[in-house]
Amino acid sequence: MVVMATTAAPTASDASLASVTLDVDDLETARRFYREFGVDAYVRLRASEAPSTGFRGFTLALTVSGPATVDGFVAAAVAGGATVLKPAAKSLWGYGGVVQAPDGTIWKIATSAKKDTGPATREIDEVVLLLGVEDVKATRQFYVGRGLAVAKSFGGKYTEFATGGGPVKLALYKRRALAKDLGVPADGTGSHRIALGSGADAFTDPDGFAWETAAPPVTAQA
Repeated sequence: MVVMATTAAPTASDASLASVTLDVDDLETARRFYREFGVDAYVRLRASEAPSTGFRGFTLALTVSGPATVDGFVAAAVAGGATVLKPAAKSLWGYGGVVQAPDGTIWKIATSAKKDTGPATREIDEVVLLLGVEDVKATRQFYVGRGLAVAKSFGGKYTEFATGGGPVKLALYKRRALAKDLGVPADGTGSHRIALGSGADAFTDPDGFAWETAAPPVTAQA
């Protein structure tokens, strides 16, 4: 039996975001925080001392059912040691707030509803990983070339990719616009301190976000 590496382009499902791994200084503290915050099913954690200063260029966004649920997630994050970057408040689009976890990851919790229609829950409707990029159109084309399928696109402002069954949806946003929305300066240096996993081969995108191989790209042939 001869094992041969495949050279075919990855399919959309292979290339789609399958996992999100956060690099953290204190693994046990991070595990406890994400468990209490209620998002431990959506991220993986690993210990790392990679240097990082300022904005890391991404955020993880939770979409929930109503304002009371937003408040509940923000309160749980703060109780676990998170810092509030933007207090939960009404906006043109709904209601939401922004917190920064003890490990430095920024989380946005929001709802399109401006009023509650039921009691607060701990349910999450959707989790989106927003990458802040310099050129949305160019990075979108890069990912399309890698096999990802576009679900939504708004010119050079925003792109959302189709999921391949993973727990987190991937989207692109202008870096400076994302930083402004989160209430932080756009400048940052060093590691993004995040790794994206898929069934395709490992690579790094134009903005320095690293993707890891989730499965070896080999097939067995007789």
